[in-house]
Amino acid sequence: MGQGELQHLAQQGLGALQRGDFAAARAAFEQVTAAGASTPRLDLLLAHATFALKDMPATIVALDAVLAAEPRNIEALMLRGDAAAGDDRAASAYYNFALTSAAGTNPSPAIAARLAHARAQLDAANARMLAHLRATVAGSNAGPRFEEAVAIVAGVKQPYFQSPTSFFYPGLPHTQFFDPADFPWAAALEAQAPAIRAELEAVLASDTGLKPYVEADPNRPSRGHDLMGDPNWSAFHLWENGKPVPGNADRCPATMAALAGLPIPRIAGRSPMALFSVLEHGTHIAAHHGMINTRCIVHLPLIVPPACRLRVGNDTRAVEAGRLMIFDDSIEHEAWNDSAATRVVLLFEVWRPELSGGERDALTQLFEAIGSYG
Repeated sequence: MGQGELQHLAQQGLGALQRGDFAAARAAFEQVTAAGASTPRLDLLLAHATFALKDMPATIVALDAVLAAEPRNIEALMLRGDAAAGDDRAASAYYNFALTSAAGTNPSPAIAARLAHARAQLDAANARMLAHLRATVAGSNAGPRFEEAVAIVAGVKQPYFQSPTSFFYPGLPHTQFFDPADFPWAAALEAQAPAIRAELEAVLASDTGLKPYVEADPNRPSRGHDLMGDPNWSAFHLWENGKPVPGNADRCPATMAALAGLPIPRIAGRSPMALFSVLEHGTHIAAHHGMINTRCIVHLPLIVPPACRLRVGNDTRAVEAGRLMIFDDSIEHEAWNDSAATRVVLLFEVWRPELSGGERDALTQLFEAIGSYG
């Protein structure tokens, strides 16, 4: 069979496939393959025809030929996942690799729709695996850390790690949210929430002292933050760069007294830092990382409409008025106010509880030395 005849057969097969005559398409493509003139593209078309005819063994043979030549062929990977229906682990492997291979590309609308299908199939398979694992290890009572590990191995969650933008201290656990019950001062601070909120409401009523949370530093390159200079995320600073803010701190004596005995770092030019963080309705703080991993960020939510959330790593939690949220901001995190009203939290930092007194002293000296350099 000559080259022209083979090309004619391939065109016949493509036409049959496009009009839905899958048997005719398969017959034409298989003749080309039998003549030794197959290509990855033709094998992929053959796979589409055999898949439509529900001949999974033939589909897998054709797709394996494509992937032997083009291991990252996204379309073949997704169809190979579909062909493995009934074997969740095999299907998930192909869907995962297809999605990974497609990352950063600009797929056509048709491929984008297939990628969405692959994501949905993968999510469903992961959910089935998670249900299986939970049923198998039910009653283990190993705690939330074990439960998170189960969700990660099932593919429902992914692990997140500390990635501070300025300073990394080794050996600290990658803890997303801390349990406030583990902090001896937490309950007393929560009890002060009504008095702190009263001072906050007076601040908001005066409409003075607020400034955008993210401001440009004239001595540093801009990171291009979406909320740079945007009053939709604003701050009323009580302590800033290690000093109380004149005209602000004295307006909030109950708040300052509540902060006074906490394990807040005291680092010249850097800390304490404490502020009211004001997030307007419909505002999203995009995913980002904090500067250092030797601290915990503390939120005391004060004014909280519905639909306010905070994600740290793979854990997304609703924000509740008066309930402390303590987290490691060197792990990727983001926040939403999807309500029609303003959300405000008292925000400050404390030392990581794992750090010894000696480490805190040494880190204080180190950060001050870094700050004084240049």
